[in-house]
Formats: sequence, structure tokens, C-alpha cells
Amino acid sequence: MPDDTTIAVFDAVRALAFIGDLSMGQPTDHSLRTAWLAGMIATEARCAPSQVEAARHVALLRWSGCTANAQEFADFLDDDVQGRQAMLASQKPRAPQQQQQHQPRSAAIPSAMLDMANIHCEIAGDIANTLGLLPDTEAALRAIFETYDGGGVPGLLQGDEVPLATYVVALASDLEIFSRLYGLDEALTLARGRANSVYPGALVDASTPHVATWMKTLNAPTPPWTDAADQPASMLQRVGLELVGDVIDLKLPWMTGYSRRVAQLARDGSAHAGLDEALCHRTYKAGLIHGIGRASVPNAIWNAPEPLPASSLERMRLVPYWTSRAAGQIDGLAAEAEIASFAFERRDGSGYFRGRSGTAMPPEAQFVAAAERWVSLRTRRPWRAEFSEAEALGCMKEDVEAGRFDQHVVDALLACAMSHAPSRSAAPQQQRGEQALSERELEVLRCISKGENTKEVARALGISPRTVRTHVERVFLKLECSTRAAATLKAATRGLI
Repeated sequence: MPDDTTIAVFDAVRALAFIGDLSMGQPTDHSLRTAWLAGMIATEARCAPSQVEAARHVALLRWSGCTANAQEFADFLDDDVQGRQAMLASQKPRAPQQQQQHQPRSAAIPSAMLDMANIHCEIAGDIANTLGLLPDTEAALRAIFETYDGGGVPGLLQGDEVPLATYVVALASDLEIFSRLYGLDEALTLARGRANSVYPGALVDASTPHVATWMKTLNAPTPPWTDAADQPASMLQRVGLELVGDVIDLKLPWMTGYSRRVAQLARDGSAHAGLDEALCHRTYKAGLIHGIGRASVPNAIWNAPEPLPASSLERMRLVPYWTSRAAGQIDGLAAEAEIASFAFERRDGSGYFRGRSGTAMPPEAQFVAAAERWVSLRTRRPWRAEFSEAEALGCMKEDVEAGRFDQHVVDALLACAMSHAPSRSAAPQQQRGEQALSERELEVLRCISKGENTKEVARALGISPRTVRTHVERVFLKLECSTRAAATLKAATRGLI
């Protein structure tokens, strides 16, 4: 019997696709629709079966790196969600680039764009690798912003150097978005305008006669995309749901490890209260995915001090709704999604998004909600320090007295939280051939994973900035990565932080 804390890779990929869609300001079926179109395009272009498979999986994971560079995107465009949505909807034509073969365009691209692309592609590629997907899938995700004419980002590849799946998914995404926003005729016109610049013209020519039929099928009441039974063996393997929680938390540096902490405390508290093993597993998994909907809210709101204006509060109130809508469409997570969507409800009806009260909250949901509250209090924000243990205890006591939480639920949770020994999901994992990190390197890694800059790490550890930079370089070398986000994800998945 598989471990109850794991899910099928297919379900993990779908969950990551939903997170990506929310991050990009797209409908929660955008990546699913794009994946189906990508499969049809690749098949019509007479691609090999492995390339068709890669195209479908690349489409589902294309935006999986969005949470990782959300803060950088917010610094660049203020609203990382609506900014990305506007970029995808842009009808601005691209003129083919005139450049010499292999001539990089990095120098002409703003450094902020290069940094964001590097973070995104590294995370997406690492996710594909962690999930055990095809090498072609990983390669395409690591080059997802490259284009046929070499005018992409970082602009190091062009023509046949770019993986075919990258082109197929770019065309499928354009057709899906443009036809939805501007109609089929305009979508085809825009795609032809990008032929031989973003993707090969031959790919557009092969697809054009069939697009109308494809879109009719795609828009039918019963969606045509495949279910788990139609997936290759690689998508039916098991993977820890922790990966999804870790990707969610990459959106905000100060939330590193947040989903795991909520999940572990909710599980331990429910076990302490006597819930059976199956309910404890469900509580844990619900805690891991309770933040899926956070991807729909721009970082500027998350980082803003309270009290928030009404418009921002409304977007926050929809976080559990989007969690329910997204994860609830995944067969392997439907029950957990329902529990997760209660993470911000309160027994007195003052929570959101439903405003449920009393016995309308399932027992597992009450543990998730109370655990989320405790972890929130004990987590620092850009605008406030973390609450001390005594301050957090006082807040939880007030919540119980006001009827927002059940006394027995809070007592069980606090018994675990105060023990300072939450159970771990797994022991630290070291990859074959990987160099172990020293204690000092682990300390530096834990600091940068929370978004601390070089000076802040130096101050916290009592070492020089130069020494910090040296340790960071060694951490990146040992973990085989080049960005803070990638180091954070690898460290989380291996139990190092």
C-alpha cells in the first residue's frame, strides 16, 4: 500500500498547473487546455510519441516556476499576477531578429528579466527532474522562454537548438489565450504573425487547418483532456505532496516552510486529540495544500501592513475559494481540498470564504485552521516581527474565548507546538554523489531561504558579508543550482530546512 502522504505524479502535476494558472492570472483550466492542444499540435506535426508526451507535460508545468520569481516580478511590475496576465494577452507583433548564429542577446535584455527567467526555468526544470519526467520535458522547461529567431530570454538558443516541445507549447498557449480573448480568426492571425519568430512557421502551417475543430472540441461541455488512466507509467508513480507545498511557499521568501509547518502541526495536534490515522493523514495533506489560492494574490498585498483596504481584503478572502476550486478538480486531492478550503474559517462564522460556523467545520478542518493561525502568528512578515511564544499563546486564548476556535482543538495543538519537537515527514535526503553541506553552510542556506540578503545574513551569524558570499557559492555548487529559489526548493525537498 502506498504511503498515504503521497499522490500520483499526475495529480501533483495538475496541482502545480493550477498554481501556475493562478500565478499568471489565467483561468484554472488554462494549462489543461494548453496541454491538450499541445498534444494535438505535436501529433499533427508528426512528432515522435515521446515528443508528444513531453509537449503535454511541458504545457502543464510551463508556469510552475511562477511562484519562485513572484517577488522579483512584483519588484519589476508591482502586481505580479495582473502584470503577467497582461503580458500573455499582449497582441504586440514580434519582428524576426536579425542576428548571427549563436550570438547571445543577454546584453540587450534587462538584468531583471534575465534574473526572473533564470529563476523560473531553473525551478521548472528541477520540478520535472524531481518528478522523474522525460529528459525532453526537463530540457524544454529549462528553455521555455527561448524562441525560434533567438529573440527570447536569455536568447542563448535559436532554431533547432531549442527543444521542439518549447515551440509546440508556445503555439498552443497562444492559440488557447488569443482565441479565448479575441476569437478564433484573430488568434490565427496573431499566430501567423509570430511564425518564424517565436516558433517555426511549419508548426503553424501544420496546425492551421485543424484549429477550428480543435477549439470546438476543447470548448465542448465535457473537456477532452485525458485522465490518470490514459497517462504514461511515469505519471502514475508516487511523489510526496510536500513538493506542492514547497512550490506554493516559494511565492514569498518569508513563507519558506510555511505549508509544512501548518501540515505537521495540524497532523500532530489531530493525532494528540485522538483522531484516527486516516483523518490525521488527510489533515496533513490538507495543510500542505491550504495555500494554493495564495498564488492568485499579488505579493504587494501579502507584503503590505495591515489593515488592508477593502479591495485587497476581498482578494485575500478568495484564497481558500481558489484552493477549493483548483485542488478540488483533482481526483486524488478532492477530499483534502475540501478540508484545506476551511483554513481561514472560524467557528463563530467570522472567517472566510464561506463564513461557516460551529459544527459546519469538519474536525480535520478545525485543526488546519487553528494550526494556520498559530504558524501565522509565529512567522515574521516584512512589516512585523514574529509574535513571541507568550504573545501567540495570548492571541490563541483570545480566539478560544471569542468562540473562533474550539478549546480542545487548541489545547491539543498547543501541546504539540509547545513541545518544540514537531514530527518530521522524512529524514534529510542526500543525493548520490552530492557533497554534504557543513553546519555553517546550512545556517547560511536557512537564512537566504527566508529572503535575507547578504548583509542581513552576516549580521545574524556574526560573520563578514564576504564570508557569506563564499558560503552561498559553495551551497549553490553542492546543490547544483544557481538561484536562491532553486536552493530553497532543493533544501526543502531534501529535509535540510
